[in-house]
Amino acid sequence: MITGITPEGIRYAVRRAGAAVGYCALTIGCGTRDEGSFPSGIAHFTEHAIFKGTAHRSARSINSCLELLGGELNAFTTKEETVIHATVLKEDLSRALKLLVELATEPSFPEDEIEIEKGVVVEEIQSYKDSPADDVYDCFEELFFKGHPLSGPILGTEESVQGITVQQLKDYTAGGFTPDRMVLSMVADLPEDRMVAMLHRASARLQPVACVGMVKEADISLATGWSERGGFDEVVKKDNHEANAVFGGYAPSLADGRPRLVAGLLSNILAGPASNSVLGSVLRERNGWVYGVEASYTPYKETGIMAISLGCDPSNLSKVTRAVRRELSRMCEAPMAPRTFAAAKKQLLGQMAVSTANGESQCLGLGKSMLAFGRVLEDQVVRQEILSITAEEVRAAAEAIFAPGKYSSLVFI
Repeated sequence: MITGITPEGIRYAVRRAGAAVGYCALTIGCGTRDEGSFPSGIAHFTEHAIFKGTAHRSARSINSCLELLGGELNAFTTKEETVIHATVLKEDLSRALKLLVELATEPSFPEDEIEIEKGVVVEEIQSYKDSPADDVYDCFEELFFKGHPLSGPILGTEESVQGITVQQLKDYTAGGFTPDRMVLSMVADLPEDRMVAMLHRASARLQPVACVGMVKEADISLATGWSERGGFDEVVKKDNHEANAVFGGYAPSLADGRPRLVAGLLSNILAGPASNSVLGSVLRERNGWVYGVEASYTPYKETGIMAISLGCDPSNLSKVTRAVRRELSRMCEAPMAPRTFAAAKKQLLGQMAVSTANGESQCLGLGKSMLAFGRVLEDQVVRQEILSITAEEVRAAAEAIFAPGKYSSLVFI
């Protein structure tokens, strides 16, 4: 693996892996939290709008550029980043890289295409609202991070999206899509120095651009008392066919190193993808009370959130809520038995190995790691760190996040 920075200021990471296809991604440290005075949802809308034309290509040309080669082009937006990524035959990687950089740095935002795309995004918002499981989590984060840029919904609202102007899109990308916020990553069965040369050629035309209207680091500090607030317990009447609930608390940030890994292990133990997770076993496998339950842990720059999301029949809601609170209390009170804990660590390591065997996952992970830490966290180092975690560390993490009165809940019923 090779990491570095181009003369234009773009960080990069490349890794050789044996496959006929190659993967590349442009990860930009600019997401929902950076919208500032711009309309809510402009980060996500920009992700859509950059595909509508550049200084050199029409929307149709962009869509067919890689598809005619049998490749794929995609993008997504989070609270803290925008990612454009592609999968192509390895011999076409140079072409894909050029396209990614062009989309991010030379969008033309044609007025007619932008108006059409607003309808697409509004439809996406309406569809999202029709999914109670998604809607309840968005509302939970809005309450949880109230008073902070992380509280904003990624999709925005129908009204805010309809109000976005072409000039605002130009100002947003001019201020946020700059080389110092970008990371290029590649995974392919090619010599790594050759991949680095491709990256340099793709970024050679770029120049740093002054920030226009973006939220500065000085403006995103936590509101007074924000992280020390007590938990809330809210119930909202929705008259849905199912009840949906989220239970969540403050968790380690990206900067927290080992505590971040401990939190990741705790999340997997509580309600990871395996059916033998603590809550999966109690709520679904043993009693059949829920349609599904999952735990998620998301670290951000200055804090993190760990949340448990579930859906159930309204008649089971009280039983489910009691069971969740009971199991969280148990995790806070005593460390797991040695054999059970050792099995939990092995399970997480296995899941990580399966995930990182996928070339696209590797590529996206390289970009995320370089953006967050300025370096790539090597798999073997992470593995050894996880193996050294103790049951008491996990118990202490559970207490810090899920002690009674510290965490919050939101129920749609």
